[in-house]
Order: sequence, then structure tokens, then C-alpha cells
Amino acid sequence: MQAITQTPLDIQKIRADFPVLDQLVNGRPLVYFDNAATTQKPRTVLDALTRYYEHDNANIHRGIHALAERATANFEATRRAIQTFMNAREAEEIIFTYGTTDGINLVAKTYGQTYLGPGDEIIISTLEHHSNIVPWQMLCEARGCVLKVIPINDEGELLMDEYEKLLTERTKIVSVVHVSNALGTINPIKTIIDKAHGVGAVVLIDGAQATSHIDIDVQALDCDFYVFSAHKLFGPTGMGVLYGKRAILEAMPPFRGGGEMIKEVTFEKTTYNDIPYKFEAGTPNIADVIAVKNAIEYVDSLGKENIAAYEHELLSYATDALRSIDGLRIIGNAKEKVSVISFVLDGIHHEDTGVILDQQGIAVRTGHHCTQPLMRRLGIAGTTRASFSVYNTTDEIDKLVKGLHRVKAMMA
Repeated sequence: MQAITQTPLDIQKIRADFPVLDQLVNGRPLVYFDNAATTQKPRTVLDALTRYYEHDNANIHRGIHALAERATANFEATRRAIQTFMNAREAEEIIFTYGTTDGINLVAKTYGQTYLGPGDEIIISTLEHHSNIVPWQMLCEARGCVLKVIPINDEGELLMDEYEKLLTERTKIVSVVHVSNALGTINPIKTIIDKAHGVGAVVLIDGAQATSHIDIDVQALDCDFYVFSAHKLFGPTGMGVLYGKRAILEAMPPFRGGGEMIKEVTFEKTTYNDIPYKFEAGTPNIADVIAVKNAIEYVDSLGKENIAAYEHELLSYATDALRSIDGLRIIGNAKEKVSVISFVLDGIHHEDTGVILDQQGIAVRTGHHCTQPLMRRLGIAGTTRASFSVYNTTDEIDKLVKGLHRVKAMMA
């Protein structure tokens, strides 16, 4: 194992920005390695939530009093910040949702129900989270479509030759994950998008695991839709983003009916609002939306390239460290990965591993990670997953290794 010798980031200062890390769990300092499930929140995000509720709590867009105007201005400032963060062409292409799952369902229920019919084909991959499987299965049941799946090799990488074989003139939607939540695999999505566009299909990218690790440029990618969740980007839960190209969004019907998504309502007919508001019915998650701007500013202050480089070093260090443990097998060894390691210990159930590590203050994720079809392909019931973020350290990885030796000793 080679220790991390240099980084432009002050990791101890970064750790101090995250209050939750400063605590004991079962009498031990918390080691938080469950970042693929949700990242922790810096003080600036927590302060933004408090500030809204203490000073600006009001509904947005229709109020003319000072609180409503301040809340509206801050709410829309987040939309512009996300536009810049993703390099979208215009702010109106940014739709606020309740998370990645909500964004995928929005596309399936609106674009899918409108433009797909019997015999039309949808392509996903073996690496998908259930959120990028079930909505398409529901669409297939409702509209008579056909679901096809890109296979993977034993390292957890998509078989791109097989993907090309799946593409036909009947392919209407390709929906794939940017980064696997279970294995950390980074998919070649630019190639996937270009090949799909070659047969006239639209492409949705599930970016839930990508946004905190990889620079996102939706114009360069030329994707038609991109979805992600704020809580995996150091932001609050219950808030997400759907990016869509203007022409496609304008051609889609609304997802939900109610206030805000209308221009005029009579008992005879309703006319719908322009994008993005056409897809944002009802009172939104105002405080959490506002706080996302602070999360983006925090990432920008550290530098996306600095974060990625440091996390890559953590991944390399942890990979070497875990491979030194007899009986431990890493699941998913793609050439291109983010800082996620899934593994199994011979003869030890992953839940037992998780419980014993928790007793030592080490938080990991165990189970199938909402990727049951992937686990079946790999021939396992589940894994233990350690996922690293910019506030983690090699000392914490050493504690994980020590903790796993204790797991082995206790379960022997």
C-alpha cells in the first residue's frame, strides 16, 4: 500500500466542515464509508436550510411580499447554478424533482406513454439500479414495449459489442447508469449516446452516482435527459434534478396536475405553463432546493478535479489494502471506476460483516444495493460496499482493514 503523499486539499479542514463526522458510534470515532447511499452535508448546506426557515420561509413565485420575493430569488438562483454545473444550454432545461427515481418516472410516464407503443424497444443495462429498471418495466406492461438489457463481463463492464447488436430501428429509449452504485463502474456513456442517436433513439442517463465524482457536461455528452439526486452531492434529501433538451421537454405532457404547472384553468379546459414549471406542480421542496446551490458552491470551492484525484488515490489505497486480506474478493474490477469497492468474505454473510463493523464505528452498506439482477448475474446474494468521499482518509481505510480482520476472527 502506498500512502497518499500529496493533495492540494486540506482534508482535516474539509472534515471539520461536516459536523456529523465528529461523533462516537458504539464508543468509537465514526468512520463513514456509506457515501454511495448518501453523502454527508457541509455546514454551509445546513446553514442554508436554517437560514431559509428562520428568515425567508414563504411560498414562491406568486407572492409579492418581501419573504416570498427573497425565497423565489434564492430558489431560481439554484436553477441557474445547476445549469452552470451541468453546462445546460439554458436554465429552463432544469426541472426540479424529488430525486433520481422521480426524474426517471417522470420521463417514463410522460415521454414514454406518449411516444412509445407496441413492439417499441427500450434498452437498459445489467448494472442498473432498480429505479432504472422498474419504471421501464411498467411502461412495457402499459404500452406493449420490449425491454432489452446490455450484458456485462465478469469485471462489471458493459459489453459494448452486444449493445450495438441490441440497437434496431425499433429502439426508442436507451436508459443507462453513468456510474454503477454497486460496483463503481464508469460506463462509456458518450459512445452509448452516439450509438443510440444513430438509430433515432433518445437517451436518459442516471447520474445519481456520478455527480459527486465526475464533471458533467450535458451539451458535450449530447444526452437527451440526465437525472441525479442532491443528497449524493452533499445536498439535502428529497430533491433532485431532471435535465432535458428544450424541444423534447416542450413536446412532453405534464407529469402531475395542480398549482404552478398551469397558465389558466377553467372548468372546461386548462392550459399548461411553460417549462420548467409545467413539470413542477404544487409547492416544491423550497428549502432543500435553495440549499443545493450551497452544495454546488462547496464542490466548486474544492475543485472537481481535486476531489476526483484525491478519491482516486483513496480507491487505489483501499483496493491494495483489501486485497491483502485472505478470503476477501473484490466484486467489480472495471478499468474505469469511482471510489466504490464491493467485496465478499469467504464463508461470512455480508450482513454479519456489516454488523460487526458497525460495532467498531465503521459504517458500510450491505445487501444487494437495489441491484438484484446484477447480483444474480454475478452469482452472489449481495456484498459489503465501502464507498469513499473527499472527507475520508487512509487512516480510516486502515481501520476498515483492522475491522475486517476482527470480522474474520469472530466468525471463524
